[in-house]
Amino acid sequence: MVDEDLAAWTAGLEELFARVAGRFHRAEPRLRARAYVRGLLAPLAGKNGWTLAEAAGDLTPNGMQRLLNKAAWDVDGVRDEVRAYAVEHLGDVDGVLVVDETGFLKKGVKSAGAQRQYSGTAGRVENCQLGVFCAYTTAKGRTLIDRELYLPKSWTTDRDRCREAGVPDEVDFATKQVLAQGMLARALDAGVPARWVTADEAYGGDSKFRRWLEQRRIGYVVAVPSSAPIVSLSGSWRADQVVADAPPDAWKRRSCGEGAKGPRLFDWAVATLPTVSEAGAGWRRWLLARRSLTRNTKGELEIAYYLCGAPIGTSDEDLIRVAGARWSVEDCFQTAKTEVGLDQYQVRRYDAWYRHITLALLAHTYLAVTAAVSPKVLAAASFHSRSAKSSISWHT
Repeated sequence: MVDEDLAAWTAGLEELFARVAGRFHRAEPRLRARAYVRGLLAPLAGKNGWTLAEAAGDLTPNGMQRLLNKAAWDVDGVRDEVRAYAVEHLGDVDGVLVVDETGFLKKGVKSAGAQRQYSGTAGRVENCQLGVFCAYTTAKGRTLIDRELYLPKSWTTDRDRCREAGVPDEVDFATKQVLAQGMLARALDAGVPARWVTADEAYGGDSKFRRWLEQRRIGYVVAVPSSAPIVSLSGSWRADQVVADAPPDAWKRRSCGEGAKGPRLFDWAVATLPTVSEAGAGWRRWLLARRSLTRNTKGELEIAYYLCGAPIGTSDEDLIRVAGARWSVEDCFQTAKTEVGLDQYQVRRYDAWYRHITLALLAHTYLAVTAAVSPKVLAAASFHSRSAKSSISWHT
């Protein structure tokens, strides 16, 4: 790395540390957090208490463990500063907020929220914690801006177990969809420039979640299962039944964004739904379908389904673009885990989880902003047919 690139990298970090400094009440945790984040950004083989302590020149991990478990600092305040920093450098009025979850595999049952549950990360039921996250993506870049730890009912109904893991008594059971709503509300209330929300079936399939988005008057393109009910003037039908009735000229080949191998091409079909939006006048709902270009091992073309809500006049291309934005959160999870140790913590307490994850979000956002603003510095540092069945209008 040339000297000027190293100087720019260091100056950028110091700017970010200065931004969050006021969220630490004493010098010791502030300096410790600074060393912690530097360690997360360093090219270490592993990023746990021991390796981060060694990178900071400490003989034991006690200081790093104290930062996560005992030191007094405003963790939610740091989160807010990270979000503001991301908006300052990546903000765009056409921004998309993406909510999704990721799993953190655990060996024991003492870690807050850990139990056998389905983990999309592992693709099966595993003993794990689940974190629900909110990402912010624009044409300039993408990063994670908020986080919540999901506590299953097996935890929230056992208050002694919760207290042992540091879960406050006031924390009750909340579904992943409710946790996602809370993060979206924080982002919108803070003025994050975003016109859209996107999410997978776990969130999009919840009608309460979609109604909440409409009440907030935020556009959405959310995945739903093939069995999702589509209400029309002539009755209610499954999403796959409605799409099966689409005329051939409703399908258009479009890219939903750039992927690792170039444009991500699919065939898309959009239909206007004759239903009243919770958002009131000026809004409309659509059904969006995405069909693969190649057949799977069963010889079938795979189809994904989305329900959409947005202001009247929204183009099909906008709906397709937002549907494609959902993959950005997966990219965030991958880079946050591989580059800044999002999943490499060794803590059990509820509050300690939030502290590590928040500092990892800070490090990840620094990488995202640097990639957007100074990519050379980052490179140097590293690393209309109707049917009686649906009574809806296909866009041809």
